[in-house]
Amino acid sequence: MKVDIDLEERSLMQKTLTIEPFDEHNRAVVSNGHPPDWVNPKPAGRYNLVVVGAGTAGLVTAAGAAGLGAKVALVEKHLMGGDCLNVGCVPSKALIRAARAYADVRDAGDFGVRVPPGTTVDFSKVMERMRRLRADISPNDSVQKFKSLGVDVFLGQGKFVSPDALEVDGKRLNFSKAVIATGARAARLPIPGLWEAGALTNETVFSLTELPKRLLVIGAGPIGVELAQAFARFGSRVTLFEAMHGVLPREDADASELIRKALGRDQVEFLCCVEIERVDLRGAEKGVRFKSKHGPAGESIFDAVLVGVGRAPNVQGLNLEAAGVEYEKRAGVKVDERLRTSNPKVYAAGDICSAYKFTHAADAMARIVIQNALFMGRKRAGALTIPWCTFTDPEIAHVGLYEKEAKEKSIPIETIVVQLKDVDRAVLDGEREGFIKVHVRKGTDQILGATIVARHAGEMISEVSLAMAARAGLKTIAQTIHPYPTQAEAIKKVADAYNRTRLTPLAKDVLGRWLKWTR
Repeated sequence: MKVDIDLEERSLMQKTLTIEPFDEHNRAVVSNGHPPDWVNPKPAGRYNLVVVGAGTAGLVTAAGAAGLGAKVALVEKHLMGGDCLNVGCVPSKALIRAARAYADVRDAGDFGVRVPPGTTVDFSKVMERMRRLRADISPNDSVQKFKSLGVDVFLGQGKFVSPDALEVDGKRLNFSKAVIATGARAARLPIPGLWEAGALTNETVFSLTELPKRLLVIGAGPIGVELAQAFARFGSRVTLFEAMHGVLPREDADASELIRKALGRDQVEFLCCVEIERVDLRGAEKGVRFKSKHGPAGESIFDAVLVGVGRAPNVQGLNLEAAGVEYEKRAGVKVDERLRTSNPKVYAAGDICSAYKFTHAADAMARIVIQNALFMGRKRAGALTIPWCTFTDPEIAHVGLYEKEAKEKSIPIETIVVQLKDVDRAVLDGEREGFIKVHVRKGTDQILGATIVARHAGEMISEVSLAMAARAGLKTIAQTIHPYPTQAEAIKKVADAYNRTRLTPLAKDVLGRWLKWTR
C-alpha cells in the first residue's frame, strides 16, 4: 500500500509542477499542497465567493472572505501556495541567502577575520536546505489549513460553465461572486532549439541537485540578475545575456550601474543588446549562437540555460468565454480600477491581471477584491502604493515614480541623493556602495518616488512607502527620531537635506540678524 501511495505522489508531482527530487521535503510539500488522497467536498448550494487559483491572491481572498463569514470555495489544479511558495519567492530567497553566506565568508578578510583556505559551497546541501525550508513553510498554505478556516477546497482544473457557475472534478459550483487568481507562468521565448535543449525556468531550476559548471542566464531583469549572482557565488561560470541595453534596464540608471559592477565582482560575464539565434543540444551540452550590437556574432557552449525573462498569464483551460470574461493571451484578464472583469459577478487579482507581478501586490489586490466583491466597496487598485525589491547584493528597492517617468509626465520634481558612504553604519558594515534617491514634487516635501541601493534596501523602502501612503512628506521624516547607527538613517539624512534647501539666503540673513541681536 505504501508503494502505491509513493507512485501516486510521484505521478502527481510530474503532472503539476516539476518539483524534484522526490525526497522527504518535497513529499511534504505535495502532501500539504495537493494531497493525493484528497476527496473534494460536496458543493454548497451557492457560494458567496468562488476563488480560482491558490497562489497568494487566491489564498488571501479565500481566507479573508471566510474569516468574515462568507461561504467560500477555493479551486487549485496544481499546488497550494502557487509560484511564491513552490517555484518563486521562497526557494529563490533561500538560495540567495546561502549565496550571501558564502560571500560573507569569502570577504571576511576585509574585516580582519581569517578564514581557512579552500572554503567551498556544497551545492547539494544548499538545495536540500531550500527544500527543507520550503516544506517547513508549506503548512501555512496547505489544504488542511484552509479546510480548518471553513473554506471548501477543490483540487482539479476549474472551468467556467456560465456567468455564475464553475465546474471542477465534475462538480458544479454556483456563485454570487467569483475571483480569478490563477497567476502567471514562465513565458516560452521563441528561440529555435531553446526548449528542445532543456532550458530551465523558475519552475524547474529549483529542482537541480548538481551545480552547472557553465550557466547561461537569459534576461537581466530581476529573476535573471538574482539567480545569475547566486549561481556565480556558488561556483558556476555564469554568462548573462540581455536583449535590451544594460542590467535591470527598467530601473534607475545609477542603481542599475551599481548592480552591473556588483555582478562583475562576482565574476558574472554580462553582454547586453543580444539576439540569440538558436540553441543546439550537443550531448549534455548546449551550443548557443548569438549576436550583439556591442561585438561580433559568436557561439558559446554551456551546461545549462536558464530563462529568466517574461511571464505569461494562466488563462488556459478556464473557459472564460462561458463566463463572459474578456482577456488577452499576453496581458491576461481585463479588469477595471475596482478589479472587476467584464462580467460584474467576476473579479480578478494578482499576476493574472496586473502589471505588478509581486506577491505583496497580489496580497493587496486580494484585500481590495474582498471589500468590493462582497461588500459593494469602491476601493481602487490604482490608489495602491506598491514598492518592490530586487534581491541582488546590494539590493535595489523602489517605490513610486522614476525620474524618467516624471519627465515623461511633465511633473516638476526635485531629487535629493544621499550616498551610503556618508552613513556611519554603512561604513562600519563595509557596505559603502549604494545610495538613497528621493524625488519630491518641486516646491514641496511631497514624496513622489524613491530608489534605494543597499544590502537591506528591501527593509528600508517601507518607511518611504508608508510616508507616501500616509501623505507624510520629508518634513515628517525629518522630525522622526531614527536609532543610531543604522543604515535607515540615510532616509533621515535625505529629509534633513531637504530642510536645508528651505533655508534661502534671505531667511538665513534674517535668522542671522535675529541671533546677533539676541546674544
